[in-house]
Amino acid sequence: MAEEIFDVVNDRDEVVDQRPRSEVHARNMLHRAVHVLVFHSDGKLFLQKRSMLKDCFPGTWDSSASGHLDTGESYDDCAVREVSEELGWQPDRPLEKLFKLPASEETGWEFVWIYRVQYDGPFTLHPDEIERGDWFSRDHIQGWLDQNPEEFASAFRLLWKAFLAWETASTNPA
Repeated sequence: MAEEIFDVVNDRDEVVDQRPRSEVHARNMLHRAVHVLVFHSDGKLFLQKRSMLKDCFPGTWDSSASGHLDTGESYDDCAVREVSEELGWQPDRPLEKLFKLPASEETGWEFVWIYRVQYDGPFTLHPDEIERGDWFSRDHIQGWLDQNPEEFASAFRLLWKAFLAWETASTNPA
């Protein structure tokens, strides 16, 4: 299987080059990714435990679905593709585009758009990507993060804090 080629971007998230995945990660080059938060109608969030086969953060808990943009792919198209590939669900409703995280060490030098959607399952998890998954309440996730942050991928730790701040700001506008 050929190695993935990523768009390399500048600090304004503009494409400047294309390079193999291994080189982009080894050289900490700026690139693009998405994270999708799938909420159940009861308010719980589906989290995935990353497969031990993953090259970054194996065996840690992460957002419902996430992944890198393919060369030339839009953030929106990537979000739908990742949900389909990782969770085995072809979204039949729009994903809500929430906010963008800047590239940083915590994100793995990725600019990351965060999306949200409501869906109650079922899922067919991709075994090479996901060891297992489950639904968790916001309070459970927060307590778990407070007690054992190392059990989560660093990008999820960052995006969860940003999501809660975004959610508070959007429900209590100034």
